[in-house]
Amino acid sequence: MAENEGPITGKLVRISGPMIAADDMLGVSMGEIVRVGKMGLMGEVIRIDGETAFAQVYEDTSGMYLGEPVVAQGDPLSVELGPGLLTQTYDGIQRPLHLLKESSGDFIGRGLSADPLDYSKKWTFTPKVTVGQEVSGGDVLGTVPETEHLDHFVMVPPLVSGKIKTIIAAGDYTVNEQIAELEDGTVLTMTHKWPVKRARPFKKKLASTEPFITGQRVLDSFFPIALGGSAIVPGGFGTGKTVVEHQISKYCNAEIIIYVGCGERGNEMADVLDEFPNLTDPKTGGPLMNRTVLVVNTSNMPVAAREASVYTGITLGEYYRDQGYSVAMMADSTSRWAEALREISSRLEEMPGEEGYPTYLSARTAEFYERTGRIACIESEDEGKEQRTGSLTLVGAVSPPGGDFSEPVTQNSMRVSGGFWALDAKLAYSRHYPSVNWNQSFSLYFHDLDPWFREHAPAGWTERRQQGVDMLQKDTELQEIVQLVGPDALQDAERLILEAARMIKEVFLQQNAFSDDDAYSSLDKTHGLLDAVLTFYEECQAALGRDVQLETILGHPIREEVARLRELNSDGFVAKKDAVMEQLKAAMQKLVEDAAA
Repeated sequence: MAENEGPITGKLVRISGPMIAADDMLGVSMGEIVRVGKMGLMGEVIRIDGETAFAQVYEDTSGMYLGEPVVAQGDPLSVELGPGLLTQTYDGIQRPLHLLKESSGDFIGRGLSADPLDYSKKWTFTPKVTVGQEVSGGDVLGTVPETEHLDHFVMVPPLVSGKIKTIIAAGDYTVNEQIAELEDGTVLTMTHKWPVKRARPFKKKLASTEPFITGQRVLDSFFPIALGGSAIVPGGFGTGKTVVEHQISKYCNAEIIIYVGCGERGNEMADVLDEFPNLTDPKTGGPLMNRTVLVVNTSNMPVAAREASVYTGITLGEYYRDQGYSVAMMADSTSRWAEALREISSRLEEMPGEEGYPTYLSARTAEFYERTGRIACIESEDEGKEQRTGSLTLVGAVSPPGGDFSEPVTQNSMRVSGGFWALDAKLAYSRHYPSVNWNQSFSLYFHDLDPWFREHAPAGWTERRQQGVDMLQKDTELQEIVQLVGPDALQDAERLILEAARMIKEVFLQQNAFSDDDAYSSLDKTHGLLDAVLTFYEECQAALGRDVQLETILGHPIREEVARLRELNSDGFVAKKDAVMEQLKAAMQKLVEDAAA
């Protein structure tokens, strides 16, 4: 565009659902935002053919007609980053939903815009740099208490560097007031923008050596992932994907939660919007929303905005990661994002790949999951200065049609994620929650996390975990025999294995999300419960070897005492578990003595 010219303006020549084409757009760039029609609907350029630009529109295009103007905005789709993001609920293109409701009611009107941050609110800013100091992208200019328990680190935007010419004194300021100026004239405020489809830079990726603790026994023990890792939660309808992500959001050890509802049913997202503001944060005792950002895009919203919502969410996550926080992003569900890619691709008349998805689905999926990780943040290297590190963990729900894990989205996601938490419809319908299938699920992180567990988890964690896994594998093998010839064909030792494995499933792997005592399980309780079940098996096995009848062993009331341990909260668990183990050993000894007599 030549200097002094106005913005590039074309005219509509094609409308196909959320995809439009405009002529006379010479000079527009890929990914650039355009305003479409007289209503100024927001769209993104996704293809250029000569002077014709094709754009996906994030709003409903019904009622538009050919010849309406299309105006290029000069910048790609970006989010505004600064104090005030936490506690907010946005749509897929970072419009605050509460402001849209004030403008148009319960249903979002077309062509609306709203400021992502509150420009009138004053924040208490404390400077951390001085005049004459050299700064570069990522350096902390100052801090703002964003919530009661979290400070917001106002950083120099990436790709900006220079020497501080002026810096404001400590005080209360709005996010768009000047807080500093560099000697080259660059003005810095508390906010800056960043394109959502460009990963934010970092110094280097670090090894992920600390686990992402979820409070869910089956995940923390058998299939743990690392802080900065990624996992997918595939499952058919009704298997509990959303509940798993809710539980992880509330109880995980991440400091910031980004929850993205991408293309999910409106009633599910209404539950999220209703429940999250009322949830108590178990870490601070305050509202969970104080460290949460919600990005909402329901299934009745325009399909193009689904793609934008996951990128908006992960960019917000990267921003807090760069401040040195551990961030967890829940994407529910990535299948709806892939379906949006498929629909846009078909309207562009691109060559379809497997099951109609675009041929670049695997590349887009890999690119998205690659934005996770534990990183050394970009900042100036000063001698004696401790390196700031942060992490971004991603848990993506996948909704395979009919629960078929061989479909493209599940397979492509599985290749690039380190954890696979497969939800089983049969377990869900038998009311076994979380319905994680222990035979299909896996984690690629356990080898890297083993040193951490040996140092910080209760003694014997790794050994007991392996014994539990082995027990479930033996159970699977024996169940095949039982289905062929019945349980009576098994020896007592093998029947005992089946009973012990059943206790692992019912007492250890199941967890009641609606119980105050069992919804969250600490590492002490998780290890102690598995240890109790395996100790029960070992004591029973010893008694069986000393001529005690299996029916006598399994009919003893101590078995129910072991099972009731799961109903205890994490605080009082260890003492009660030790007492029950003493009772168990005494009971088995009594049975042995009775059998000998």
